[in-house]
Amino acid sequence: MTTTLITGANKGLGLETARRLVEAGHTVYLGSRDAERGRRAAERLGARLVLLDITDDASVEAAAKTVEADGGLDVLINNAGIEGTVIGAGDTTADNLRPLFETNVFGTVRVTHAFLPLLRRSTAPVVVNVSSSLGSATLVAAPGTPTYGYPGVAYPASKAAVNMITVQYAKAFPEIRINAVEPGFTATDLNGHRGTQTVEEGAEIIVRMARIGADGPTGGYFDAAGSLPW
Repeated sequence: MTTTLITGANKGLGLETARRLVEAGHTVYLGSRDAERGRRAAERLGARLVLLDITDDASVEAAAKTVEADGGLDVLINNAGIEGTVIGAGDTTADNLRPLFETNVFGTVRVTHAFLPLLRRSTAPVVVNVSSSLGSATLVAAPGTPTYGYPGVAYPASKAAVNMITVQYAKAFPEIRINAVEPGFTATDLNGHRGTQTVEEGAEIIVRMARIGADGPTGGYFDAAGSLPW
């Protein structure tokens, strides 16, 4: 039985990913900051709730101890993230970047670090970091692409950092399949449901990469159609 932890899983892409993986036979830990929303979501799906605030050291450490006590972990999906207010380059300050980096970047590292010992005991460990095409310097700099017109600084910068984290961890731990994915512009709370895709469509690449085997790719950056440029 494959055991999977998904951060930020009480709604949106995380919830849909949890649903699909439970259906695929995974034992899923549904990570949620909100106990009641997490409990309802976990009960509905047949998942296990684990209280998890990725910005809090104590919360992450407690979650790791809970998962360890229950038997360990095979797949980690770093899904939790925020976009914040979109502010153009001319008005962006360091303070605008801090909350996004605390969640999207530092939170991803905090969770990955805490669960690495459990993943390294697995016979087929996998890490999926949910990124964005806005983290691609190549795409954001390309006139005519949807990403080129995005004016904000903080969110793309945080996701570019997630991509680099992915590469460096993949090199450091070649026995773990570690990849970044772009789910596409999906209608979720993160973007005020402005996205043009359903969560079912957006979760496709997350689920696919969560289920790769030991011969699967690592250190890559993918959307549903294939590899993305860095």
